[in-house]
Formats: sequence, structure tokens, C-alpha cells
Amino acid sequence: MTDSQQEEKVIQLIDLHHFIECYDRKIIILNYLHHSINIIEDHGIRKGILFYDLKHSSPLDLNANEDFKRKNNLKELWFVFVEEDTGSSSHRNYTDFISENSIDIYYDRIFKFSFFQSIIHLLS
Repeated sequence: MTDSQQEEKVIQLIDLHHFIECYDRKIIILNYLHHSINIIEDHGIRKGILFYDLKHSSPLDLNANEDFKRKNNLKELWFVFVEEDTGSSSHRNYTDFISENSIDIYYDRIFKFSFFQSIIHLLS
């Protein structure tokens, strides 16, 4: 694993732990190492969570994510926009990104997570 990939994994793990801490501490992490989608168990149901930063993330491969969902027997996929600083992106930026990339078709729940304010908003 390259230094850049290791850094991405560390950030992914930090986002995942802080999200769980803010959303529901009863969520169990099953796997986060082998894919950009984190596998969790939420009230006995296997789900996947993808964290995405509008400013720093690479293009999405939605078909690969759907395939990942099927292969890992996930009942839901969650898409989480991670926002590091308040007001960095407007609500319109998120809604435009969701519609332009058909996020709402592939993901069951869409959140905006203000990391440093520890606030989670359900967008869809």
C-alpha cells in the first residue's frame, strides 16, 4: 500500500469512528480495510457506508459499488458527505451533486456529516 493509500485509509477510519460516535454507538464495524465502502452492522443488518468529500474525492464508480453491495450481502448503502469546515459547501452543491451523479438511485440514505461540529443531517 502506498503512503497516499495508507493516508486515505486512516482518514476513512477516523471518519467512520467519528460518524458512529455521533450517529449510533451501537453500530459494529465489520470491515473497512479492503474497499472504500465500510461494512457495518446496524441493529443486526449489514450495511455499507461510503464517505465522500466534495473537495478531495475521486470520481465515483456507482456500478462497482452496487456490485460490492451484492457480493457482500449488504441490505443498504449509505452515502456520507464529509464536511470539515462549516459552510464549505452550500446545500445546493450537495443536491446538485446528488442529482448529477444519480446518488439517490444507488444509495439508500444520504447524509451530510459536519465532522468538527459532530452534526449529521439526513439529506435523503
